[in-house]
Amino acid sequence: MVSPLNWLLGLFSLDIGIDLGTANTLVYVRNRGILIYEPSVVAIDRRTKKVLAIGSEAKEMVGRTPGNIVAIRPLRDGVISDFDVTEQMLHYFIDKVHHRMLLRVPRPRVVVGIPSGVTEVEKRAVYDATISAGAREAYLIEEPMAAAIGANLPVAEALGSMIVDVGGGTTEIAVTSLGGIVVARSIRVAGDEMNEDIINYAKQKYNLLIGEQMAERVKIEAGSAYPLDPEITVELRGRNLVTGLPEGIEVSSVEMREALRNSVSIIIDAVRQAIDETPPELIADLMEHGIALTGGGALLKGLDQRLSEETKMHVYVAEDSLSCVARGSGMVLENFDVLQKTLASMQRGSTLH
Repeated sequence: MVSPLNWLLGLFSLDIGIDLGTANTLVYVRNRGILIYEPSVVAIDRRTKKVLAIGSEAKEMVGRTPGNIVAIRPLRDGVISDFDVTEQMLHYFIDKVHHRMLLRVPRPRVVVGIPSGVTEVEKRAVYDATISAGAREAYLIEEPMAAAIGANLPVAEALGSMIVDVGGGTTEIAVTSLGGIVVARSIRVAGDEMNEDIINYAKQKYNLLIGEQMAERVKIEAGSAYPLDPEITVELRGRNLVTGLPEGIEVSSVEMREALRNSVSIIIDAVRQAIDETPPELIADLMEHGIALTGGGALLKGLDQRLSEETKMHVYVAEDSLSCVARGSGMVLENFDVLQKTLASMQRGSTLH
């Protein structure tokens, strides 16, 4: 039974779902949709320890700051690596949502998506950071479950659904049924690892040192997991390690596919292992309904075709795949009575409350 006070707070608060990603943070506000989509980057003055910028403004500083300013990402592989900075970043995003409103509203309930493979200590860190940042109540949900909800998969039904969420720090793979996760795999190979692959490829093959932002741009423009028709070329710009001078080199999508081959293979192997562990009854459902791809990595050209070829199943990219985790987290708040059991498995046996 909900108390009158909690009912009143729920009526006026801007309850939010957060995809606290390694690369980007998305904030979904109940009944309003995605209001914030910014990089998970914080710029700090080393001397004073003062936060100078957060989000998009901070990302512009990456690789371009003087010695006393450092632009850091407080999450690594989907988990908190710097608690204090993460708390300030969350505080900033929660405040930013509230400043869009003309009236003062109660502190929000917050659902945060976290990787399925995290430890109880890592769960506690996310929970504590969310409460310290101003949440009235905090709930945790496994990212693949949130992504499945955001992709409109029938997670609450007695029906097997499979989700592959390729984020910045982790790839989350899960088979869901009856509001729970039947099979889950979480690997720390995703978008960041692909960027690193491209950086290493440029260094080894062309003696060219490129930055993370250049690797990201090239991955988006010419990265692929399956042959393209036609193949395309893109320019890699960086510093020649032999001459020490700036240099630009034309590379093809064939070369970028070779650079990304190892990371893509690891993701495919993890998907195949998850299918191998799935009960036969649910396999029949997956064969009928296919596998949903979400996250930024789902946009890698040809990844759906490659996965389909390797698994012998229909694989498709979910609509607006980048925001599925944030939307799913927010949809839990909009349908809390129906979907709260998707949170229970996250908190069962832990000490969050």
